[in-house]
Amino acid sequence: MSTDPLARVRAAVAAREAAGLRRVLRPRAADDGVLELAGNDYLGLARDSRVTAAAADAARVWGAGSTGSRLVTGTTQLHAELERELVGFAGAAAALVFSSGYLANLGVLTALGGPEVTIVSDAGNHASIIDACRLSGSAVAVFPHGDLDKLDAALAVIATPHAVVVTDAVFSVDGDLAHLSAMHQIAQQYQAILVVDEAHSLGIVGAGGVGAVAAAGLADAPDVVRTVTLSKSLGSQGGAVLGAPEVIDLLINTARAFIFDTGLAPASVGAALAAVRILAAEPSRASAARANAARLAEIIHGLGVETTEPAAAVVPAYLGDPRRAVAAATACLEAGVRVGCFRPPSVPLGRSCLRLTARADLTAADLDLAATVLRAVLA
Repeated sequence: MSTDPLARVRAAVAAREAAGLRRVLRPRAADDGVLELAGNDYLGLARDSRVTAAAADAARVWGAGSTGSRLVTGTTQLHAELERELVGFAGAAAALVFSSGYLANLGVLTALGGPEVTIVSDAGNHASIIDACRLSGSAVAVFPHGDLDKLDAALAVIATPHAVVVTDAVFSVDGDLAHLSAMHQIAQQYQAILVVDEAHSLGIVGAGGVGAVAAAGLADAPDVVRTVTLSKSLGSQGGAVLGAPEVIDLLINTARAFIFDTGLAPASVGAALAAVRILAAEPSRASAARANAARLAEIIHGLGVETTEPAAAVVPAYLGDPRRAVAAATACLEAGVRVGCFRPPSVPLGRSCLRLTARADLTAADLDLAATVLRAVLA
């Protein structure tokens, strides 16, 4: 046995360094003059003066923190107001705000899961869904990404009385859209609940950004549960679950990620509330973000680099080797454009990529700069 308890830790870090997979934190300045194509502020609301003013007002009225869990002192009138606003905007029956989208997924799948439940999950789902499946106590079946025949086959052989199907609406790296209507029809055949993570679709997909579930005509389906984040299109922080009142009641009473977590800070609640109202009043933001994503995909495709047709704001540029992806992202930043860089385990081996994210407020000059830099780096 080694006498150095951290030897294995250093070895693990060294192995990641050798494979080109080591990550480091790079603090950014408040205004570094760089064109931002890496963040998730899809609608350009994170710095909107109406949103930041609402955050400041909420902090002044309610304090810096919510002071407790939602079931103790952490539910303010502002939390309830945000839940009502989300219900109205997305056409849901009820809503429940969590302190992050990650915890919303954990809460839903651990509450709906258990020993008598099989969760059937798309292979491309976000890490929060994967972790939620592991913690749910359920049997878990994973079907190949987007393969509805394999989804049907997995449901046909489950050995438990109940099933839950879970999928991202828009997948966080590939940027493609799940076939929600067809998935719902398959789930109904097996009396399964369909859980849809709308992190990358709320605010972007559908008329005015109502989300992929509403766009698929499933907003009022009682057997469909939505999770959303408040930290992407809404420019704030936090998450929420949208679903039937019975589901929300179950979460309040059994979801440990809700019961034992401090409620979302009032500033984040106020910011999200303002953002939902802006989105409802300015629906063109959603179509602008989609149009800018399509332009970025066109630029990448024109350089002979593999990409996908974006369903929302996410646009990948697949480079394969992680070292090449890191070098390309570094070169883009040095040229004045910040892009994301995704490597295993965030993506499968051989699928390292640049991940660009469009915003509704990108200008023609911004897109021209992106084209110039990408051409220089990737051509």
